[in-house]
Amino acid sequence: MLKNIRLLKFIIPLFALFFALSPPSESWAKVYLDIDAPSFQQFAIAVPDFHLLLGGSPGPDNVAVAASDNLASLLSITGYFNVLNKKAYLEDSKPLPANARESVSFGDWLVIGAEYLVKGSFQYRGSDLFLTCRLYDVVKAELLLEKKYTGKAADLTAMTRKFAAEVLQALTGEGGVFASRIAFVAKRGDRSELLSLNFDGSGLVKEKEGRHIIMSPRWSPDGNYLSYTSFENDSPDYYVKNLLSAQTLKIASYKGINLSGGWSPDSKKVLLTLSKDGNEEIYVLDFGSRLLQRLTNNFAIDISPAWSPDGTKIVFVSNRSGPPQLYIMDADGNNARRLTYEGNYNTSPSWSPKGDLIAYEGRAGDGTFQIFTIGVNGDNVKQLTFDRGESTSPTWSPDGRYLAFSKGGGGKKRICIMSRIGTNLRVLYEGSGDGVLPAWSPRLKTE
Repeated sequence: MLKNIRLLKFIIPLFALFFALSPPSESWAKVYLDIDAPSFQQFAIAVPDFHLLLGGSPGPDNVAVAASDNLASLLSITGYFNVLNKKAYLEDSKPLPANARESVSFGDWLVIGAEYLVKGSFQYRGSDLFLTCRLYDVVKAELLLEKKYTGKAADLTAMTRKFAAEVLQALTGEGGVFASRIAFVAKRGDRSELLSLNFDGSGLVKEKEGRHIIMSPRWSPDGNYLSYTSFENDSPDYYVKNLLSAQTLKIASYKGINLSGGWSPDSKKVLLTLSKDGNEEIYVLDFGSRLLQRLTNNFAIDISPAWSPDGTKIVFVSNRSGPPQLYIMDADGNNARRLTYEGNYNTSPSWSPKGDLIAYEGRAGDGTFQIFTIGVNGDNVKQLTFDRGESTSPTWSPDGRYLAFSKGGGGKKRICIMSRIGTNLRVLYEGSGDGVLPAWSPRLKTE
């Protein structure tokens, strides 16, 4: 018990600072623009109301506006698009004959400064909604992308989310963020819930209702599992939820700490911090066979392990040199080297999907915990957050262009998202209790 208390004194600051798609066109894959360049400016894009195609069945009449507004909102929150005000548009969105395609006066859109244009049409047939979305390059006066979706009226948001992902993919080469979710812990006193939601803040789902502390949610890279540590049986045990069957299994309940860590890139193994042998060490567990292998053997506390995207390295936290710092070792536990030297308390590492950076929380000069990134060779340390409220537990989006994290302020903790360089910050979740310990999923399978 004393060992558990000692570890929790070390851990608590780390966690509680606690439809069918059409094939792409030929030009679709050739438009990529470098959004990470220092000279990058937001894409100027127009998203007018959609056209109703006549001759169909009666249905809700708000689709024309709702489809364009949904798309505009989704594109705007990426931080990469300047959606032009509808009041400036020179074309109308009047109904069209069945099977007609809208005409495009590219000169009118150039006049108002549009570089890209999204136009669409819809029609009801019985209870089914048929939606067509098109992306145009206004400067080149050409069609870049066309997608058709079928569903019910209630599926409109999902349809527009899919097309927003297609637009992002067409212009940047990365679109998976709209098909991902962020899991996090909602903490209310000594009770916790494990929740998840979409990149745009919609679709809140209760993954686990807890009457006890829940810690360290982690997604498997194949998107099939969500693991976490829970105190629901009065001890910190390791659980895995099968997201396909909704079944939850207790996987590790050794004496002492069973702390959830990252999954291997092939989703076949998981990293754990266990204290079953008397000291807090890092182990790898084969998820299929349940075979356990010890990776670290040190007098210090070793926790928070995460694999590199290629599976060859593991980043972790240790106090073997004094205060907690980040270390990197080979996947078999050999050749451990210290990564962070700036700052006297660095924890919660998260390896970028691109493999180039590791995000972490560290104690800044003013004594607050803030989000930093560091190169995998220990160079290029950058502080991304500077608010007086503490920012903790960073986690990368599957495209490596965003970070989600927990942000304190005003006596409350919120789940926030920002770009990988610390810009375009927005609040994703602000509900009852504190939002802590976010974990970003991979790109999830969609119908």
